[in-house]
Amino acid sequence: MIVVDGSMGEGGGQVLRTAIALSALTLKPVKIINIRAKRSNPGLRPQHMIAVKAVASLCKAEVEGLKVNSTKLTFVPKERVAGRFEFNIGTAGSVSLVLQALLPVAAFAPSACNFRIIGGTDVPWSPPIDYLKNVFLPVLQAMGYTVDVKTVRRGHYPKGGGVVEVRTEPINALKAVNRVRRGKVTEIQGISHAVRLPSHVARRQAEAAKRYLSERGYGKVEIDLEFYEADKDPHLGPGSGIVLWALSDNGCILGADALGARGKPAEEVGREAAEKMVNELKTDMAFDSHMADMLIPYLALAEGSSVVGVSSLTLHALTNISLTELILGVKFKVEGGKDTPSIIRVEGLGFSA
Repeated sequence: MIVVDGSMGEGGGQVLRTAIALSALTLKPVKIINIRAKRSNPGLRPQHMIAVKAVASLCKAEVEGLKVNSTKLTFVPKERVAGRFEFNIGTAGSVSLVLQALLPVAAFAPSACNFRIIGGTDVPWSPPIDYLKNVFLPVLQAMGYTVDVKTVRRGHYPKGGGVVEVRTEPINALKAVNRVRRGKVTEIQGISHAVRLPSHVARRQAEAAKRYLSERGYGKVEIDLEFYEADKDPHLGPGSGIVLWALSDNGCILGADALGARGKPAEEVGREAAEKMVNELKTDMAFDSHMADMLIPYLALAEGSSVVGVSSLTLHALTNISLTELILGVKFKVEGGKDTPSIIRVEGLGFSA
């Protein structure tokens, strides 16, 4: 049994999610100790428990220690399975983070999987669902893995209640990725949304982002608006946000986002996302800083050598590298360092079901 110290690196929920995902995929049992040791409220929270339960359902795992505030967990996978599943986080916990744990396992399931997940779609400290759909999933598609995501209803903090439906198609193997530089930006696209708020909030976010990008030489910017009439709005609570993604002439996609908050002007939200976008593009690297840590397990599993350039190597990415090396036995090579533009190399396992 592999023992994972949950206090390693960033010491948060990502260690747990990656560990159980790779355990389920390889059918190697893991024991995770010191879960979320570096957080102010260490141990399992409800949203982490749902991620564990979700992954366990894909591999018939036996789980010990699955309770709120638990700091240790034993996860023993038995057999990868497929089917239809529904998971309710019960809070505004991130749907995207649950999917981060599920998607690597579903890639090698015996057949297609269908998930319905209820929780937060646009919440702090996690990728918005629009980033997942428009930035991350196209990269998986290029690696040969098709994932379809439909946002039925958005969910914001604190009420949550978002509904996301996902379908995955299994694969034989993942293709390696060789993208270091992004090439020339051809267009910036985006989605600005506002729910249970005046429609002008979405418009002002988009206009502020366009203005900031235009002033810095990015002329072709198309941002879709999403809002609802007050008497037809199906959402449980108010919220707004904007996700941007830049397309390049060699097929790269880089993303950036910002969330609205009580007392935060819509113009500030739009400008924040645009500023993040410009900072990502300044490095000329192929992938943004958030994509780096999400891609690590897939690069290790892929067939052949992968070489990727990332705009900034975050502590989350470094943690995922160490954890993936521990469980899969691969070795990454990194040119660069924390919070700097970097190049990541790995010889993939060529994993197959």
